Parts: sequence; C-alpha cells; structure tokens
Amino acid sequence: MGKEELNVDVLVIGAGPTGLGAAKRLNQLDGPSWMIVDSNEIPGGLASTDVTPEGFLYDVGGHVIFSHYKYFDDCIDEALPNETDWFTHQRISYVRCKNLWVPYPFQNNISMLPQEDQVDCMNGMIDAALEARVSGTKPQNFDEWIVRMMGEGIANLFMRPYNFKVWAVPTTKMQCAWLGERVAAPDLKSVTKNVILKKAAGGWGPNATFRFPAKDGTGGIWIAVADTLPKENKRFGKDNTVEKVDADAKKVTFKNGTTVKYEKLINTMAVDALVEKMEDQELVKLSKDLFYSSTHVIGVGIRGERPERIGDKCWLYFPEDDCPFYRATIFSNYSPNNQPDQSKLLPTLYLADGSEAPSDNPSYGPYWSIMLEVSESSMKPTDNENMLRDCIKGLINTDMLKPNDEIVSTYHRRFDHGYPTPSLEREGVLKQLLPKLQAKDIYSRGRFGSWRYEVGNQDHSFMLGVEAADHIVNGAVELTLNYPDFVNGRKNEERRLVEGRQVFKGMKGVTTQDVAFKRV
Repeated sequence: MGKEELNVDVLVIGAGPTGLGAAKRLNQLDGPSWMIVDSNEIPGGLASTDVTPEGFLYDVGGHVIFSHYKYFDDCIDEALPNETDWFTHQRISYVRCKNLWVPYPFQNNISMLPQEDQVDCMNGMIDAALEARVSGTKPQNFDEWIVRMMGEGIANLFMRPYNFKVWAVPTTKMQCAWLGERVAAPDLKSVTKNVILKKAAGGWGPNATFRFPAKDGTGGIWIAVADTLPKENKRFGKDNTVEKVDADAKKVTFKNGTTVKYEKLINTMAVDALVEKMEDQELVKLSKDLFYSSTHVIGVGIRGERPERIGDKCWLYFPEDDCPFYRATIFSNYSPNNQPDQSKLLPTLYLADGSEAPSDNPSYGPYWSIMLEVSESSMKPTDNENMLRDCIKGLINTDMLKPNDEIVSTYHRRFDHGYPTPSLEREGVLKQLLPKLQAKDIYSRGRFGSWRYEVGNQDHSFMLGVEAADHIVNGAVELTLNYPDFVNGRKNEERRLVEGRQVFKGMKGVTTQDVAFKRV
C-alpha cells in the first residue's frame, strides 16, 4: 500500500482539550476542510484517565470541571447530556500544617493555627499592609508578591515551601503576572476578625463548586466530546505520531509515512517539542529558556470503609517535608465508579507500613482511593525508584493512612511535561516564539502549546483551540490567549454552540464580535 498524501485547509495536532476545541469549532463553522490527529488511540491528552488492572481509576493529574465559558459548557453538556452523567460537589479542601487540617485557602484561615503561628502570620500581614501603603514599586517576582501581599509569616509557613513542592523551582525564580484568580489575597480585616472570633473563612475561588463525570473519570468527557466529531476527520493512534513538521512546505510527516499538506496548522503538542520537529534551530534555541516541571501521579487503592477522618474531603495540600507529595485527592469521593465494586475479590498486596498481609487470599471490599502528585525538575530531583514507598509512608505521616491499612492496588505514572512554569524568562520567550510561529501559519495553543499556566485549565485549554479556529476562519480576537485576566474576570457568554452548521454558511469575514451565537 502506498503512502498517503493528504491535503486539508486546517490540520489540528493533538486531541486533548485544546485540539478537540479547535476541531469542534471547525466542524461547527463548516468552512475550511480540517483533520485532527493524535498519537494516542484514546483522546484526552493531559486530561485523560487510566484504569488499573484491579479497576481503580486515576486521572492523569488533579482535574475538575468548572468553567468561565458558556461555549465550553454547551460542548460538554452536548457530549454528556444527562443529569446522571455528572456529580456536583462542594469543594472541601484543607492544608496539612503543624499536624492540623487548616481550611483552604490557608492565608484566609490562620485562625486555625497555634497561637504562636497566628502571631507570626498577623505580624507579617500588618508589616505587608504598611509597606504596601508607602511602596512605589511593583513586585518583581512571585516571592516579592507573596511577601508584599501576605507577609513573611505566611510566606515561610506555607507559601514558599508549598509552591516549591508544586513548581519544583523557588518562588524567587517565578514571575507574578500569571497570578490573577489563582492565589487568594487575604483581607487583613477579615483575617483579624476570624482570629479573634476563632472562626474559619468561607469558600473562595472559581472551583468552590465543581462537576465530575459519574463514569470513566475526566478522560470520559473528552472521549465523549471526540465522539461528537465526524469519524472521517479523526486519525488517532501510534501511526499518527508526528515525525517532522516542514513549515516552509506546510507539510507534516507522520510515523507511518503519511504526509498532510495544510494551509494553517493548530498545534497543541508542547511548543518546545514542536520546534524540534520543525528542525528550526533559531526557534529551538529560543525555546530552551522555557522551563517546566515533570509530574508523578501516584494512586493507592485501599480496602475498607473510607475513614471518618477523611470524610468527604476533595483535595488536600501539603507544604511540609514529611511527605513527598504536594497534593492529595480523595479520588473515590468524586464518584463511586472510580473504584471497584465492593463485591470484587482482590488480594492485599501489603500493609501500608510495608509489612506482609496476614493472608494472600482475595477478599471483598469496600474500597476507597487516594491520588497523589509529586513534582520533579532539575532544581528538585526525586527518588523515582522509591517514590511509591515514600508516598505511602508520607500518607501515614500525615494521618491519611494507618500502618495496618490494606493496600490492594497501586499506580505510578510520570509525565515529562507536567507544569508549564511561569518563570521570569517566560514572557520574553513567548512574545517572540508564538508570533514567529504564527508568521509561518502555525498556531501553537494549549497548556504547553502556548505555555501559559494561567489559562491552562480544561475550560481555558478547550477555548484556546476554539478561539484559534475562530481567528483562522473569522479573524476574531483570541481573548483567552492574549487577555487571561479579562476572560478570568467575567462570564464569557458571547460564543455559544449552535446546533445546525447552516447558520454559518457564507459568514466568512464576520467576527464573533458581530454575532451573538445562541443555541437554537
């Protein structure tokens, strides 16, 4: 069989949320010809879900659904339209500090700390407030922002150690323009009142309420979204691994020898990997100043009823050095289908303290599970060989597990590109790199395609693809890419999923600002 030579107007590389957003919009606009390709058989990218042989589900990272965009809501509601497809949860989140569970966000709940630590944190906040009144300069990095906003007490107790565990780089090496709604700035009056009254602060943030799919984990969402797209436009599997991108000839070569010529390319693979595939040494050199951390996702399946001390907690933060993980998610709380039914017989692998199980005979459940995340970088190396053992020991240290708990399943997967770091050098690179690619008709978008963590959630990532497609077809402004604070500070309801592509016939040249897209 001869090698295929294909031609499309728009080629989309990657079937994670960004690529699927682009494909969804291109299909809706019904204008240029298009194709979406991915080297994985199953769509989802960094928002996919793995299943262990024992039947425990683990997302490839901590993902929940909350949204800034009606178009995103429309698309996932179309893919999973029934009430029974979803669970809705109130976020119940804590920080483990000084052997206490401090409600999230930490900086608003120092009233829960020992009195000596309350004094240190309050002194720091007062000093920060006084400094803010007279300072004529802006913070130059994330560390200065933390001290300016929260003071040295909170910085030392939580913000510095926790953020190093997350980002695997010191806060002094990160910029602060990315923060927006990501970090809560404390209100000194409210914090003082809560300290005096010994009260906890209420919920904060855009994910105080979130949705989670009833079945198949987060990855099930993106499988369902991909299923709404025409089969003939999708090519998934190892044969579709990108081997070379010839930007001058506008041609992509895949592992099986197939070539696709395009007019416009929407790329969602990591931009540093893209420029390597392009063999463009200028852009490769430029990309070297982009920093990222790797992520290890650890899963632990446990036999027994979920303990009362765990309760209905969602995700938990760990700034201290008694455990290697920075975040734990009680994944079994998100859906009863995230673990095997209690009628399933499973043997005990070992007890949490590492000792042998009393018996190797399979037994019934019930079962519950914990998902952990550990970061790694050149500035924060990890002991990968012993990571699972160290994480389980960390669960005992933090009272998440008891030494005699029965471990029935484990999971460990490393993702080389885990977090796109908002480093001090990032903006200088992106302001050159993305326009240089776009001048070659390559639109690099997504969590690592455009390298902006502040618009790296699932809804953002999806809309980066949608807006790239709209820009290509209609010339519309890409708000999410270019104005993160704007889209994060409002309800974005202008663009809607219209059922009936005929609405867009003959609309080339009309921008999304000209039309209020409403569901019909």
